[in-house]
Amino acid sequence: MINNKWIFRSLLIGVVVSIMSCSNSKENKTASAEKPISVNVNTPGNSTANSLSLSGRIEAVQSANISTRIMGYITKVYVKTGDKVQKGQLLFSVNNEDIIAKRAQADASVTQAEASFNSAQKDFDRYTALFGKQSATAKELDNITLQYKSAKAGLEAARQMRNEVNAQLSYTNVTAPFGGIVTQKLIDAGNMATPGMPVLSIETNSLLRVTATVPETQISEVKIGNDAILAINAAGTTLNGKVSEISNSSQNSGSVYIIKISIPEGDRKNLMAGMYVNVSIPVADRSFAESNTSAIMVPLSSIVHKGELDGIYTISSDNQALLRWVRLGKTVNDKVELLSGLARSERFIVHADGDLYNGVAVKIAE
Repeated sequence: MINNKWIFRSLLIGVVVSIMSCSNSKENKTASAEKPISVNVNTPGNSTANSLSLSGRIEAVQSANISTRIMGYITKVYVKTGDKVQKGQLLFSVNNEDIIAKRAQADASVTQAEASFNSAQKDFDRYTALFGKQSATAKELDNITLQYKSAKAGLEAARQMRNEVNAQLSYTNVTAPFGGIVTQKLIDAGNMATPGMPVLSIETNSLLRVTATVPETQISEVKIGNDAILAINAAGTTLNGKVSEISNSSQNSGSVYIIKISIPEGDRKNLMAGMYVNVSIPVADRSFAESNTSAIMVPLSSIVHKGELDGIYTISSDNQALLRWVRLGKTVNDKVELLSGLARSERFIVHADGDLYNGVAVKIAE
């Protein structure tokens, strides 16, 4: 009897706990259902109807690859990547022992030529005076004149040879052609330098511009002086520029035309060459603008990234959040183009007051 009573009590307790658990679960589900997440929704918009969207990069107006004009081992590099240099500053040196030896030979040749010339000049002056007194024949004067001219030409040749050696010697100490920043150091001391092979790269970081490419179907809409909106995500800024150059040929640029956009001097702070830029150029031709409105644009903040996949939350007919995978296109300012995954008439969630996941109940904020 005692065992039976104990078993009965245990079963009774289990039933009560189960009923309470079910009651709490129902209460939680009811509470969850009664508290949907408040969200703000929108429908996809078009790209700016009167603007042309392009991709570009910031580049230095003045840049150069620095190399040497002679072959030799680099003895020392005086700068490193990131250093600021002034015009005429010594950048690197090339071994010049053989050229110094050639210069010594050239100096000796000049000394010898000068001695020959001085002797020939004295003979020329003396025979000229004797010929005037009729103490020397014309033949003798002609011979002395030829010797004088030959000695003079020999001296000039020796001097020019020395100038050539001095020029070669100057090439062993390479200086900066303009002031800027060293962006690349390609060779270290001890390596062999050859003519035309870059050793350093220098850019003027204070003078920057944007280079963008325009398809041939749209190049007719771009004019010199057009305003351009420059969205630079890396710097977290949006600037206003102007089209300063337009290429008239696409032969060497893959059927696209290259344009240059100037950046105002006061807006170049925190910008660096190589940064990507989203360019938007207003278009005057209305017919062209209407043909450029097919792109579906949504705010960048509404895109969800999971691994290598991109998605956006939509709303089902029963007000539940549904994650839709999409394929992204160009980014223009704070919006991104959707190439696939969302219809133009579908609603998507722009902002939520809580964490979203598939199936969670949502309520559209008024």
